Amino acid sequence: MNLVVVLTTEANQANAEALAAQLLEQRLAACIALQAQQSLYHWQGRIERDSEVQLLIKTSADQLDALQIALHQLHSYDVPEWIVLSGQCSEAYGSWLTSSLKQPGPGDASAPAL
Repeated sequence: MNLVVVLTTEANQANAEALAAQLLEQRLAACIALQAQQSLYHWQGRIERDSEVQLLIKTSADQLDALQIALHQLHSYDVPEWIVLSGQCSEAYGSWLTSSLKQPGPGDASAPAL
């Protein structure tokens, strides 16, 4: 089964958690893993070094355009990282991912547990 993983970073844990919560609430992502990291990068003619939080966003190709729009609207950076990786996953995980991205209807239970 196909899935898409999007990478982005935020300046701190609070920003990362807020962004993740919004994307999950909008059902644009099924799961978002957060990991603190040290980043070194070019910015405005200098090499910068900052602590950041990487968001590993798991979604489907169908949600990619809407996810990109929302992420760029909600992100705290002027130029947010947007790296898209395609991958394969098990059928069971793919079923969970797909059901997690659907808006629940009246009387629907939440997405199945892993």
